[in-house]
Amino acid sequence: MSIVFTILIGFVVGVIAKLLHPGKENLGFVMTAVLGIAGSMAASFGGQMLGIYRAGEGAGFVGAIVGSVVLLVIYTRLKARS
Repeated sequence: MSIVFTILIGFVVGVIAKLLHPGKENLGFVMTAVLGIAGSMAASFGGQMLGIYRAGEGAGFVGAIVGSVVLLVIYTRLKARS
């Protein structure tokens, strides 16, 4: 159930990240969800491994948003180069 919850939160986080960093590219629904899920998982597990926060804390949601925005910026920069 934890992975399903992380995926759902990741989708919401991806939408929030897209609102914070809209950019000129049109990522679409699926790519926004994938970036959100990847950012959410990376930030959640990374923050827990570093001991910044524990599972279920509100800081994990904020960390997931930051992780998704970082991935979105990286994706945008790489897409601009090609």
